[in-house]
Amino acid sequence: MLMTNTETIPGMRVTRYLGLVQGNTIRARHVGRDIMAGFKAMVGGEIKSYTELLQQARAEATERMQAQAQQLGANAIVNVRYTTSSVMQGAAELYAYGTAVTVEQG
Repeated sequence: MLMTNTETIPGMRVTRYLGLVQGNTIRARHVGRDIMAGFKAMVGGEIKSYTELLQQARAEATERMQAQAQQLGANAIVNVRYTTSSVMQGAAELYAYGTAVTVEQG
């Protein structure tokens, strides 16, 4: 499935707009990761365990959004966006959304 954060895909023509599609996941931090992250915060640098957690969450939300688009008969998603929000202390939602479309060579 083609995906882009722009309204169009170069060389392609949108033939149908199928509507908003979305995917989300809520992830909680792990106590062990929090302890290690606290140590890392003292000395600075990337907190790799959190980076991996967010990468996994982004991939899962994207897969769910793509599955919804496929159910609508789309072969592309345009104007893709990601957002995060705190759901409760220690847990965050990653939300992916875009517009499901059908495209063909233009």
